[in-house]
Amino acid sequence: MSLPPGFLDELRNRVPISQVVGRKVVWDVRKSNQGKGDFWAPCPFHQEKSASFHVDDRKGFYYCFGCHAKGDALSFLRETENMGFMEAVELLAREAGMQMPARDPEAAQKADRRTELARVMDEAVRHYRMQLNTSAGAAARDYLARRKLGIAAQERFEIGFAPGHRQGLYGALRARGIAADLIVDAGLAARPEGGGEPYDRFRDRIIYPIRDQRGRCIALGGRAMAPDAPAKYLNSPETELFDKGRSLYNAGPAREACGKGAPLIVAEGYMDVIALVEAGFGGAVAPLGTAVTEEQLRMMWRIHPEPVIALDGDAAGMRAALRVIDLALPLLEAGQGLRFAVMPAGLDPDDLIRAQGAQAMARVIEAAEPMVNLLWRRETEGRDFDSPERKAALDKTLRSLIGRIKDPSIRTHYGEEIKRLRWELFGTRRPKAAARGGSRDRTGKWTPPPAPPLEATKASLLAAAAPDVEDHLREAMILAICTAHPVCIATFESQLETVALTDPDHDALRHVMLMHAHDAPEAIGKAILAGAGAQLEKVMALPHVRIAPPVNPTADVEFARMCLAEELAKLSARRAVRTEIEEAMEDMSGLADEGVTWRLSQAARACHQADRSKLTDTADMGEDRAALSAHLQSLIDGEVWRKKRP
Repeated sequence: MSLPPGFLDELRNRVPISQVVGRKVVWDVRKSNQGKGDFWAPCPFHQEKSASFHVDDRKGFYYCFGCHAKGDALSFLRETENMGFMEAVELLAREAGMQMPARDPEAAQKADRRTELARVMDEAVRHYRMQLNTSAGAAARDYLARRKLGIAAQERFEIGFAPGHRQGLYGALRARGIAADLIVDAGLAARPEGGGEPYDRFRDRIIYPIRDQRGRCIALGGRAMAPDAPAKYLNSPETELFDKGRSLYNAGPAREACGKGAPLIVAEGYMDVIALVEAGFGGAVAPLGTAVTEEQLRMMWRIHPEPVIALDGDAAGMRAALRVIDLALPLLEAGQGLRFAVMPAGLDPDDLIRAQGAQAMARVIEAAEPMVNLLWRRETEGRDFDSPERKAALDKTLRSLIGRIKDPSIRTHYGEEIKRLRWELFGTRRPKAAARGGSRDRTGKWTPPPAPPLEATKASLLAAAAPDVEDHLREAMILAICTAHPVCIATFESQLETVALTDPDHDALRHVMLMHAHDAPEAIGKAILAGAGAQLEKVMALPHVRIAPPVNPTADVEFARMCLAEELAKLSARRAVRTEIEEAMEDMSGLADEGVTWRLSQAARACHQADRSKLTDTADMGEDRAALSAHLQSLIDGEVWRKKRP
């Protein structure tokens, strides 16, 4: 559906973004300035205690300085409520009292159709709830009692019962004036292949309604009462409402619980989720009878950054957990991972809670392991590595798995952890010289360790700002120019928001600058002195800052802008060079070839030294980066890691 020009702007102007976001967060009253439309809160997208999530009513945008989530009111609704774009627009329009423009007839018909199907599903839920309390539902009530599922839990999860009648639900819904096509299209009934009246899909089964994150009933799950039923569990077929690969049982209540600090626990079935919730683990969900899909995994991450996979402790449960690992590897991002709660053998969460109580389950959740541990266990348990060939095969497999991780930082950390585990498995020992603190070169000659640094050296900026002094000094220069010429802050606001600062003092000073970026220049200066005076004093006391021409308040503003743009570009370029070298080393090194790793590290160090000797205040980092890249490529093409024959 297309919207007329200006409609979205008018919508955003009518509904302050703080009003939308305020339903999901608690504002930090000390840090916020509500009169100016400036709001701060803990971020709703990742777990934190500090107020690093900024909402600006004047701009209509939010930004998190921790996880870098950003957007407007519509994107906030889409991310937190799992809405489509038009759903978010319609919700805001209702809130603003704006009339939605005429919709495309075909799209409107589809939306109306889904609304009708959801209404039919609610009617079915009410029917099955009533049937549970009839004489026909006596056996189902006894079963639920044996599973320790009380009346309150049954009401909470709207559990019902489908008697064994062929057309019990179909007849009841038809009697209420609901069309046969709607009943069939909702997945509640099926048409016989030979023709005739539709028949109920769910018969002689306990019914579990499945709702989406907005609370609409989109499907049903049924647990067979007869022990010889063809399928113990039966779900609704896929419909216009229900896509089982994009749905999770109990997703809506779990999202609310996780927003209040509960962990997200991924179990295998309905009863596991119900048992977990009743035991106090409100953030519990389950896939719907299939292996976890990529869409379900992304849904989990939208609810919580680190879901805990708590599948059954039998062989099938472990296989399911390992499939999740293969699915998750390419999708991992910083702050977005998985942990695995290994259930006791032969038990699922429901069994464990009924047998040993909620505390036993809490201990299992607290002991959840990171994904890398299960990955290692899968590739090594029950196998012998008593030959170089077998060890090499393991290395190849692990390199292949780690190579599937797209995020370079996570890939590096996985490589380091796998290397540590490999050393433990193969019993690699440190050389004796290394144990004494020295080292041996390739000829076997031992070199004693270097002398300890002097106290004066330890106190120097070089030691304090390690591992990269130049980045630290360049950050200080950027902040000093902004302080001397506050009009530059608004111009470079987006770059200042996203640049990573290595010093907490720099970060604090940057925060104050961005909070007042659009104030008058003299007001910005006063705000910086009031909010980050100590941090500013440290920056301005640095020798290279004191003598820098653009830091002089009397300097030409255009000159200061040019210098600030150059400093930001150089900082970005240097970091890109380092990332390029690190990724090349990671790709070339391998997990077992220490010689390759050492030689490439020497090549990178040589590049770095050459770079430092060449840099001047007016150097062009774009050219330096190209030269470094070309030099590194020549080293790789020349296979510098291979020992050359004399």
